[in-house]
Amino acid sequence: MGDHIPDETLAAILAGAKTIAVVGLTDSPGTPSYDVASYQQSQGYKVIPVNPEIGSSLGHKSYAKVTDVADPVDIVNVFQHGGSVHEAVEGAIQKGAKVVWMQPGVDDPASAQLARNAGLTVVAGRCFEREHRRLLSHQPL
Repeated sequence: MGDHIPDETLAAILAGAKTIAVVGLTDSPGTPSYDVASYQQSQGYKVIPVNPEIGSSLGHKSYAKVTDVADPVDIVNVFQHGGSVHEAVEGAIQKGAKVVWMQPGVDDPASAQLARNAGLTVVAGRCFEREHRRLLSHQPL
């Protein structure tokens, strides 16, 4: 599904990012989106929730759409499935994000191609936390 991205490139993406918009982030500890975003925050990233169904998560106000986020966004990390993937990709393009990261289980080849056509890097089928730990943090998986 995703392009093969060499580890060096993936490590550079992870090291260069500052702000991550997490589409589908919940406010419930123990869910994959919350746990990964909590890890991201622990590693120094600014995590911005994008979920119209919650007010905030991890101490940050939640936004209904990626395009509503006031801050510049480096990575749009997508946990939601279905039509919201396309909306997240369009938002990433409009916000000038560099990367769309589709967590495992998020499968939308048409949206991934839309992101690539707009010049964004697409990481698909890989867990952000697992890849970060493997490439940068030297913490056990």
